[in-house]
Amino acid sequence: MPNFFAPNIDRRGRIARLIFGLLLIVAAIFFSRYSWWACGLLAAFGIFAVYEAFRGWCLMRACGVKTKF
Repeated sequence: MPNFFAPNIDRRGRIARLIFGLLLIVAAIFFSRYSWWACGLLAAFGIFAVYEAFRGWCLMRACGVKTKF
């Protein structure tokens, strides 16, 4: 299991995930007026993407899926 959580993305991937995470958090703030469950879901995914960016780890890559970044 230690290799599963090893850093597996480079600088470009980290930047892409950080931008994606921040966009999801902004979308969550926008949707907070309309739907609490959509807001919560978007915020959770956004926070997870920011975590991936800071950790340098991608869940999809850890599971064997090839990603562009």
